[in-house]
Amino acid sequence: MNSQGRHFLQIPGPSPVPERVLRAIGMPVIDHRGPEFQKLGREVLDGCKSIFKTSGPVIIYPSSGTGAWEAAIVNTLSPGDRVLMVETGHFATQWRQMAARWGIEVDFVDGDWRHGVDPSVVEARLAEDRAHSIKAVMVVHNETSTGATSRIADVRKAMDQAHHPALLMVDTISSLGSCEYKHDEWNVDVTVSCSQKGLMLPPGLGFTAVSKKALAASKSNKLPRSYWDWEDMLKANTGGSFPYTPSTNLLYGLREAIALLLEEGLDAVFDRHQRLAAATRAAVRAWGLEVLCQEPLDYSPVLTAVLLPDGHDADRFRKIVLDKFNMSLGAGLSKLAGKVFRIGHLGECNTLTLMAALSGIEMGLDLAGIPHQAGGVMAAMASLKELGNTRENTLKVAMA
Repeated sequence: MNSQGRHFLQIPGPSPVPERVLRAIGMPVIDHRGPEFQKLGREVLDGCKSIFKTSGPVIIYPSSGTGAWEAAIVNTLSPGDRVLMVETGHFATQWRQMAARWGIEVDFVDGDWRHGVDPSVVEARLAEDRAHSIKAVMVVHNETSTGATSRIADVRKAMDQAHHPALLMVDTISSLGSCEYKHDEWNVDVTVSCSQKGLMLPPGLGFTAVSKKALAASKSNKLPRSYWDWEDMLKANTGGSFPYTPSTNLLYGLREAIALLLEEGLDAVFDRHQRLAAATRAAVRAWGLEVLCQEPLDYSPVLTAVLLPDGHDADRFRKIVLDKFNMSLGAGLSKLAGKVFRIGHLGECNTLTLMAALSGIEMGLDLAGIPHQAGGVMAAMASLKELGNTRENTLKVAMA
């Protein structure tokens, strides 16, 4: 294996951690019951609100995103409750499985793993539920396994048009900090996320942003919880503390990561991701390969999943790229295993990082004997020149 130079971590998370964040995490451990930590706690709890775009509470767990998933379920639902979910990919399927384990009845809308959620389907399903037995609509915002992003504002509009009182729960595990998200404006009830994607931290923190409606549901639902209980967390958080030992040093990193995002400006962060994504898709098409996501409105700014021709093993291709160029690409998950590879272009990723990654991919396609046309790197360069650095240009070609 070629281990010279820096490793290119081009998977869709965990994403590379900026040096400033790494240095912050390296701070000495402090007393998590003392005044210095309480100041840190208040800073990160308030700072998270600006990233989620909410005035309500954001709860931080020492956990993975999966833990935050479970917290969303056990704090709002009861055994036997019905929820509506859509099969957008691997992670929507996993969230469904978790809900079923808690005795939740899941209406799972079949999908082809190549599109985001169709808001009209949500509206139709809710309109049929005249008894309002569906207690929640649960949506994965950015499906990391497929590179398709669902339009949450449109999903909320569909729910409102159906005049349905269900909670809206959204998984932003790979999208928060990478693409536009508005917890309050889109009237989301529970937003789930984690640290190791757009927030540019190591794994280890889970988040739930919660609405007043979700908090009210947590007062009367019947699922048991202890570690995940919102009430205990919110009570301690009022003073900048936590009811059990927090991930102190990751919280130092979180404070620095929030500062990085706000210094660049969230709109600029989102525009950067859109430019890099459009350039990546330009490269894929120039190679004569296929972007897995088929709906331009759903193209992900976080990652691009690339479908290889029949008879060619994506995992073999990924191994060649790793061995020859010291670059990791994302694997195909579950039924996409061996069929696709995924290019992450999120977090601490800029124009030159992406161009180097695409160069490694183009060379890897040659070495792996995968049928393709040359010129993907040049097409990406042309796309980036066309897009420039203005928000107006980015929005014009975000669906390119």
